[in-house]
Amino acid sequence: MNTLVWLAAILFLLMIGIGGKKGARSFFAIMLNFGVLIIILFMMLGRDNDPVILTIIASTLISCITLFFINKVNITTKTAFVSTVITIVLLIFFIVFLTDRSMIQGFSEEEMGELYVFTMHIGVDFVKIAASVIIMSTIGAITDVAISISSPMREIFYHNPSMSRKELFVSGLSIGRDILGTNTNTVFFAFMGGYLALLIWYKDLAYSLGEIINSKVFAEEMIGILCAGMGVAIVIPITSWVTALALVRTKKKREASQ
Repeated sequence: MNTLVWLAAILFLLMIGIGGKKGARSFFAIMLNFGVLIIILFMMLGRDNDPVILTIIASTLISCITLFFINKVNITTKTAFVSTVITIVLLIFFIVFLTDRSMIQGFSEEEMGELYVFTMHIGVDFVKIAASVIIMSTIGAITDVAISISSPMREIFYHNPSMSRKELFVSGLSIGRDILGTNTNTVFFAFMGGYLALLIWYKDLAYSLGEIINSKVFAEEMIGILCAGMGVAIVIPITSWVTALALVRTKKKREASQ
């Protein structure tokens, strides 16, 4: 416990020293997002609560905290928030369908040895739980990409106010292409780093390559990685379009009011 407190204190001091007030808000945003996840997790245990709906609510709250609490309310954060919500909604339907068809929900054969003494009839829809886990794992990357595109687009339009909506949209896509590879790799290595012990476990069990690929645990993690990468890719054109539309419309309203 003392180690965790010291590490949190060091992180807090570093974020304040480098980021100032925004760094302090970023630290508290992490704590708030953690609280949202804990609350939603306990709510998912209720038999009458739909995990997918709770995931949408949690993702919306996390996006609000990450964008508006840290960067305040402005056109950049508004467009990034709208783009994030649209992407999450699109992904939820796809991931629920994919989870159901791929049969990755529930416990794997490797986990059953530790859980056989417990009852499996807990009244929870594991398909929706698995989909919720994947969505929760992608929300950070999606929000990061959305703000990384909307912010430079605002700067580009500020210095070139004569740009058309199409030109601004193309600029957003160009920015997105530059960060697509790095963000996709970040998602991939974050997942693989977190589940490195799983690969070591497979080695101890003497699994063949075919057994690893067909393992439920491995398939679940790979589907999570691929869905997160898809979310990062999908949010790029959505953010570019939403931001271009909002910036040009705001300019026209400002000119009409003068």
